[in-house]
Amino acid sequence: MIINCIIVEDEPLALERVKGFVLKLPFLHLLSEFDNAFDALTFLKTNEVDLIFLDINMDEFSGIQLLETSVIRSQVIIATAYHEYALKGYDLKVADYLLKPFTLERFVQAVDRVQNNLALTENANHKKFIFVKTEYRLEKILLSEIVFIEGMHDYRKIHCLDKRIMTLQTFTDLEKEIPSTLICRVHKSFMVALDKIESIEKDRIRIQDQLIPISETYKQAFYKTINYSTK
Repeated sequence: MIINCIIVEDEPLALERVKGFVLKLPFLHLLSEFDNAFDALTFLKTNEVDLIFLDINMDEFSGIQLLETSVIRSQVIIATAYHEYALKGYDLKVADYLLKPFTLERFVQAVDRVQNNLALTENANHKKFIFVKTEYRLEKILLSEIVFIEGMHDYRKIHCLDKRIMTLQTFTDLEKEIPSTLICRVHKSFMVALDKIESIEKDRIRIQDQLIPISETYKQAFYKTINYSTK
């Protein structure tokens, strides 16, 4: 698997160090390097990138601000001297967090994690169906048939095009089985099929005859998934 990557780093020596590590791994293809997040943002709007090596503490427009934009759909490895941003980075679902100065071995470990994430995503995107435990049987459900999933006390009600299925499987269980690029969590009580959404207004999704709220907890991730910025 060839991984197309970019480096966003405003310290010349640090940039050269990361670049040197990238060039040691033949499956990493360096598309470009940037000394500021603004130029990286412009590049990401028109180019497909698998992985970003990102510094945090940059002038004017920080790495965290770049991460919070809707254009970031890539895997991200943060490379920084500031450990206090680690929790924020993981909240934004970065693949790994490298504290400078880091070794080649630690760099390779981070890239291995990205490889695994990309492989899992690729496999998930080709997934066509799941099996759901309902009553005393496992029922096969085509992902293309799911409209939305609703939480009802201890149960999850899966609304399909031609049937309704009740299961005790949790949302966490279902999220592990279903790619978020197809069916996305938008609320503690709802997951929705992105291709079935009719409209979105005032953080409410209209899908068939149902209005489904988008909660603050899932709002940022949802809009990022549909590639829309709320700013």
